[in-house]
Amino acid sequence: MPFGQPAVIRSRRAVLPDGERPADVLLRGGRIEQVAAHGSLAVGDSELVDLGDTALLPGLVDTHVHVNEPGRTEWEGFATATRAAAAGGVTTIIDMPLNSVPPTTTVAGLEVKRKTAEGQAWVDLGFWGGAIPGNVADLEPLHRAGVFGFKSFLAPSGVDEFPHVEAADLEAALAEQARIGALAIIHAEDPAVLAAAPQQPGVHYRDFLASRPAGAETAAVARLLDTARRTGARVHILHVSSAAVLPLLRQAREDGVTVTAETCPHYLTLAAEQVPDGDTAFKCCPPIRDEANRDALWEALANGEFTAVVSDHSPSTPDLKLLPEFGGSGDFAAAWGGIASLQLGLPAVWTEARRRGHTLADVVRWMSAGPAGLVGLTGTKGAIAAGCDADLVAFDPDGEFAVHAGELHHRNPVTPYAGRTLSGAVRTTWLRGRAVDTGAEPFGRRLVRPADSRSTGAS
Repeated sequence: MPFGQPAVIRSRRAVLPDGERPADVLLRGGRIEQVAAHGSLAVGDSELVDLGDTALLPGLVDTHVHVNEPGRTEWEGFATATRAAAAGGVTTIIDMPLNSVPPTTTVAGLEVKRKTAEGQAWVDLGFWGGAIPGNVADLEPLHRAGVFGFKSFLAPSGVDEFPHVEAADLEAALAEQARIGALAIIHAEDPAVLAAAPQQPGVHYRDFLASRPAGAETAAVARLLDTARRTGARVHILHVSSAAVLPLLRQAREDGVTVTAETCPHYLTLAAEQVPDGDTAFKCCPPIRDEANRDALWEALANGEFTAVVSDHSPSTPDLKLLPEFGGSGDFAAAWGGIASLQLGLPAVWTEARRRGHTLADVVRWMSAGPAGLVGLTGTKGAIAAGCDADLVAFDPDGEFAVHAGELHHRNPVTPYAGRTLSGAVRTTWLRGRAVDTGAEPFGRRLVRPADSRSTGAS
């Protein structure tokens, strides 16, 4: 489909803001010009793409991706991460501020990352900033430079260049973010609870799970919400793994705190009972918990308690994962924690969502419209609607495929979904009206936070 030329995409299953129905979608200049009744648009000289019964979705927006470049490009990188995103129907990613060197905690660090990404992105790309001890003075300049908000850890992050915030640091950072109107995104685990938990190295997942108890999340969320109440900051809880935090979030919202939360495909589709001994591809922090907890997360998702479902794509090299098939020990305590799943999030979630009676419209709300709203991109991204970017996905909801890690576009062949059969296949991804050919040249754009963005994360 030639970029910038008028074109019509036709589908009997277009997932629109008001639900799924047959539709024609007219594209012009990289945007959606019109959504009309199925078969109603005269094509003329325009190219017609008739998808038949293949669904047409808005491109997914993934606001939680660790690209790791520069500094740890052997873990991932802009070229591989964005190619994987496009292959998985993701047309916008927001990159996390850590695991790269330098981290995105100063404007200088942001500019290094932007320069590094130039010409490498197959999808549109934005950046989070970081709030760490001692950089309160850097937050407003970073905000003016267009980062989408600021990430902090309440427990050690795992990398020395991105330390976690103590109580006084958190208070100062949230007060400043409230002043400048920025969104605070928080990794919420409590270091004191983690320190008191049993630490048993070895190959048994149950021992690792005991070392990261649900109480670490609830204690950290409670402390964060108290600070948000005092400062008036907008806060977003990252990668909620434990359903035990949900009552705290409900009460805080009733109290007037502006708080949103996300969860991830791995918490919704995997369970502790399924993790084989030594299979450290499943290790992440906070951890994948048991089936009963997974059911509670799904109930909360169905009830609208999560703003977004995003990947938390956090890959590393096989040697750091200590996987036995690569000669590693399989020691969960020593392995790097992070799930590689950027290319697989949509089919993984759809496989489980359909089994539980959910629709494609639900998945679009969780993985496209919701994340777009979180970062202030509603009206540009996350919907098949006039005026939005023509970021679209042809998705076969009945297609099935077996996951082979080495065939994914991720830099390293490591994923907990290896060997699983998933439902839902991405047939084509369009970015601003142009089909993404991951074997050709990248043409993703750099995004900045909208100047007037004051989104509360509502979708």
